[in-house]
Amino acid sequence: MRMKNWTLIGLLLLIGGGCWQCSATGAENDQLSGSTETTTRPAAENADFTFQINGLGTATVRLIGILNDQQFLADEVQSDANGRAQFKKNEPYKQGIYFVLLPDNSNFQVMVTEDQTFTMTTATSDLQGLMQVEGSVDNQLLYDNLRYEADYQQRIAPYNNQMQSLDKNSAEYQSLEQQRQIVIDARRNYLDGIFEANPNSFFTIFKRAGQNPTLRKDLPNDQQVTAYRMEFWDNVDFSDERLMSTPVIFNKIKRYYEEFTPQQPDSIILSTERLINQLPTLEQSEYYQYIANYVALKYEPTKTTLMDSEAVWVHMVKNHFTYDRAFWSDSTNTYALQLRADEMANSLIGQAGPNVQAPDENGQLRAIYDLTAPYIVVYMYNPDCEHCQEQTPVLVNLHRKWQQQRPALVDVYAIAVDTEDALWKNYIAKTGMSWTNVFDPSNRAIYKTYFVNVTPEVYVLGPDRKIIAKNLNVNQIDEVIQRDQAKR
Repeated sequence: MRMKNWTLIGLLLLIGGGCWQCSATGAENDQLSGSTETTTRPAAENADFTFQINGLGTATVRLIGILNDQQFLADEVQSDANGRAQFKKNEPYKQGIYFVLLPDNSNFQVMVTEDQTFTMTTATSDLQGLMQVEGSVDNQLLYDNLRYEADYQQRIAPYNNQMQSLDKNSAEYQSLEQQRQIVIDARRNYLDGIFEANPNSFFTIFKRAGQNPTLRKDLPNDQQVTAYRMEFWDNVDFSDERLMSTPVIFNKIKRYYEEFTPQQPDSIILSTERLINQLPTLEQSEYYQYIANYVALKYEPTKTTLMDSEAVWVHMVKNHFTYDRAFWSDSTNTYALQLRADEMANSLIGQAGPNVQAPDENGQLRAIYDLTAPYIVVYMYNPDCEHCQEQTPVLVNLHRKWQQQRPALVDVYAIAVDTEDALWKNYIAKTGMSWTNVFDPSNRAIYKTYFVNVTPEVYVLGPDRKIIAKNLNVNQIDEVIQRDQAKR
């Protein structure tokens, strides 16, 4: 398999903000990620908080910060002989959720907000269960909730376990479902009470953001997922970028794309635009930066099995990695991404296949549209490519089968790339490629036509000469054509 050297350009996304410095301190990370704290909240005070961990003794205690799906070492101190670890400095830590990591890899959570003067006391025998909090409403709410959730899981688990083996239409299942719903409703009422009593606390903002929509059982099954997806972000306060320093945004965005968005380019693009449209601002927004990078990286060609991932990638670059919007990227990076998107944009599924014209083995110009078969396979290969050497004989055999039909249903237009004239002609003779073969040493004939990341690259054009499939293995061609015929 031969791959075009897009490694550098792929990294430009990361350099632009898809990945943060994992060893940065909280203060440094504010600068790196382009954070813009909302001005309506009071400024955070200088940090001075203490963890009294009975049973620990003298040890290294690390404060681990979170930025979406990544972690970084925010700070570390030595506890004294009594297990007292004080984190104190002349500036605040970046606000969000942290983990306090002990030498045996046990850990506990802490919320760091505007009020950064507090004490938390616990013991190594039960870090969460024995936690006591002084001077921090958010951490008190956090640990009250952690203990409640542990009890809730114990109460809900028996119902879940029993219902797994039952028919959903049985009376026993329905009875258990009603009892289970009582427990679920009690949890919802408990949380609503906390949210109402503490509307401005970071715990409320964080916990509410993590709540899932209620499944709309009044709707038909095929509409329930759509409604769920449309309401999935309703509880997230996008004006509060502290949530970016918690696990909640990454967990939700991962579920949003992997569980609730159909893996088709149009659906992915629509879901992305709906999400971005919920942001109160795009200017210097950490949310916007993260969403744009997440989608572009997730669906970057060669990094996904999605058919026509180029359509998603081109959309993201053309609309969001622009000079006026991509504040996290410099002009050189933006230019490189735009250039690559331009090369991809002419060969997306559903578009008319570009009519390449290039010299054949005899120097005669041959065009794709000269072929008259209803379906045309555009096969782009390199004679030295190992995967091409595997796939070409398979395609040769398929072509012989297609040519036995009268009239032939499928023909092949093969374009050699990044090779030499003698190698190309020898390869044609060796493999018995009896279809239309062309080669343009300058590559001018195929520039901005059929985009190829790896060889071999396979495109299929339908009777109307629109691209119906791409990024295929040769043995998938027949199935693609049969599906297309069935739709016409």
